[in-house]
Amino acid sequence: MALLATQAATGAMPQMVVTSTTFVFIGERLWLDFVNTDDLRRGVRVDVLRDFDALIHWLGAADVLDAERAVGITRRAEQQPAGAAAALVDARRVRAALRALAERGAVQEKARADALSEINRVLGRSAGHRRVEFGDDGAFRQSFVPVGDAFAGLMIPVVESAAEALVGGELLRVRRCADGRCPRVFYDSTRNGRRRWCDMATCGNRAKAARFRARERDVTPRPVSDLPAMQAEARSA
Repeated sequence: MALLATQAATGAMPQMVVTSTTFVFIGERLWLDFVNTDDLRRGVRVDVLRDFDALIHWLGAADVLDAERAVGITRRAEQQPAGAAAALVDARRVRAALRALAERGAVQEKARADALSEINRVLGRSAGHRRVEFGDDGAFRQSFVPVGDAFAGLMIPVVESAAEALVGGELLRVRRCADGRCPRVFYDSTRNGRRRWCDMATCGNRAKAARFRARERDVTPRPVSDLPAMQAEARSA
């Protein structure tokens, strides 16, 4: 996925420009893809949800917010900037609890309890109704339409996805990428349960390249100029 950024001539930190190519959906579960909006790009930690507009764009890209509602909520955010800012803070709070659940929930009761508290908090404060509608691709999808506070229901699909993972006993199949530099998490749906990388095209290929380089170093003969040192090593063995 491409990361578009601008950098001032003064050397300031790059600011991400949110586009449809910014988002990465490799988690196989909505809540895990949401956790992955706290990402690492080119060695730099990046919060994909850098502002409220980015949150709305992500929800649209994840197919849980239709274009009509997105326009309405964006308009409301312009009228109520404090409410939009609070909704973004709340989304990040939910994300932090869900990251702990993804990384430690299978073995740590506190991570499960904290996530459950956040899930129930979001579910309990939001009033609204569900409806089934056509997507742009002609497929049916279900959406949650909040009543009253336009911002209150934004996290409903995300926390419901996490709730389904808890109820379905999926935590044992939730993994963090085996590359220690990568913070992404995913649901391992493979038959043998041995998926290690968030994405073979990125982290998986880097790991394969590193193993190849290590093997090359192991089999590369030492140059003739190293012969005296090699003889000394042999005598001291």
